[in-house]
Amino acid sequence: MNAAAKGQRYAKIFRKAGVYLGKGNIARAIGVLKEGEALAKELGDLAMARRFAADAERARREAESAG
Repeated sequence: MNAAAKGQRYAKIFRKAGVYLGKGNIARAIGVLKEGEALAKELGDLAMARRFAADAERARREAESAG
């Protein structure tokens, strides 16, 4: 898969997670980010996998502090 196609897939995942976060559905957003992490690992893109994991962790912490 070329870099442009990867970028499009990652962007779609981040947008989807953002929609769920905006609606307050934190659990679903974290699930989407974990799916993105798995995809990035599958594609051998460890830097993006770490970013997805970090964003999922950030969302989890914010949900805990808000709740």
